[in-house]
Amino acid sequence: MRAAQAPRERETGPAGFPYTANPPATAAPGPGRLDPMPEPSPGTAPDDALRAYATLYPDVAQAGSLRSALQAQADRDGHRLTVEPNSSPGWRRVAAQVTAGDRSAHVLMAAHTRSFTVSCWTGEVQMADGSTDDLAEAAGAMDTWQAGARLAELLARRPFLHTWELAEAHERGDAIPVRWRQLREHAASERSLARRHGPELKDLLEAAHAQPRLRALSPGRSVHWLTFSRRAAPPICRDLPRAAPIGDGRYRLRFADGRLQETAGAAAAVTAIVEALPDDALPA
Repeated sequence: MRAAQAPRERETGPAGFPYTANPPATAAPGPGRLDPMPEPSPGTAPDDALRAYATLYPDVAQAGSLRSALQAQADRDGHRLTVEPNSSPGWRRVAAQVTAGDRSAHVLMAAHTRSFTVSCWTGEVQMADGSTDDLAEAAGAMDTWQAGARLAELLARRPFLHTWELAEAHERGDAIPVRWRQLREHAASERSLARRHGPELKDLLEAAHAQPRLRALSPGRSVHWLTFSRRAAPPICRDLPRAAPIGDGRYRLRFADGRLQETAGAAAAVTAIVEALPDDALPA
């Protein structure tokens, strides 16, 4: 399995640290951007709405939407899928999804090349993605994921997909230590240390990791803030204190009640955070 890409979740800062996007139902794609098509005006025929896609996607244009094309393909191949359209304006004909329990799979059409981008999610954690020009492969990947396959089986059966280390950790149930290691490794990198407040952020992370109560929580980055959460998956907890370096070895702390405090040194910042943790600040 490939491990070169960080998973996409909601709450991150630099380092490709996770939490950067919701499932495609509410977010536009990233690299190799897939452009939404304009909503057709009233009375516009489905084939007119997809005219720009007809050359690259004759099967989708004939079906009238990606949802219809995927549903027809799934039915032909014996997949028990109920494919739904994407609810976002501009994406209804070029994006589709299936959802069951906490699993979902989303498919998007690229605008300028024939490519179906498939992304597989557990809750709000993206677990795998990849692109194929084969509609049947896209439908098959959705079916494999929704049938409950684990990542190793999914990638073996659908090799155009790939995953990453943190997604595998989420599957195993040990995402918190992996998140700590990834964030600490990034903070210690030359690129991070060269940034403004980079050394102070590294000191803060190391001091926090050395504290058992904080090490048991899931760390995250939100702009300049180091955050803590009871769970590694979104949504992160908002009632725990957070800290950010502000220069000259000082740190600003923000508490659940909105109160701000400044401290001198990473050790003092961590001490103040621990003292402010509620009794139920335990891994979920």
